[in-house]
Amino acid sequence: MEPACQEWSPGPVDLDRLDRVLAEHAGGGGSLIPVLQHAQDAYGYLPRVVIERIARALGVSPAQVFGVATFYAQFRLKPVGKHVIRVCHGTACHVAGAEKISEAFSRELCVPDGETTPDRLFTLESVACVGCCSLAPVAMVGGETFGRLDGPRVGKVVKDFRKREGA
Repeated sequence: MEPACQEWSPGPVDLDRLDRVLAEHAGGGGSLIPVLQHAQDAYGYLPRVVIERIARALGVSPAQVFGVATFYAQFRLKPVGKHVIRVCHGTACHVAGAEKISEAFSRELCVPDGETTPDRLFTLESVACVGCCSLAPVAMVGGETFGRLDGPRVGKVVKDFRKREGA
């Protein structure tokens, strides 16, 4: 049976947390990256309204803030789930069926690659390599590695994590 898929909406952003971050860095030249880091720690990602507020507070354009946020891989412009699922697509995993594993996770989670589930429990990502070639095809969920995956095992992995979370 296919899981029921639903939409996710971020809702309003509490800018009070950001204002505290900005107050700590008031008047500090070159503080854009630390402000972005603290803002992302506060929200888990950088919502558009946060980028706009940072730009106004630091006296730079939103495009400059966005440029820095997109240049560095550490920053995210979309929320991520509590558990990030990284499906390896390196050579060994590719040959062993990584694409089918990604498709199985996508079906099970009702999200395409690069997206987060509506309950913000999971984010699905394809990655170049996780360094476990002998376990191909492999995925990591948080810090846990799952090797020699197939479709049914993908479903079990997701169900087990949901059970741990009481979902």
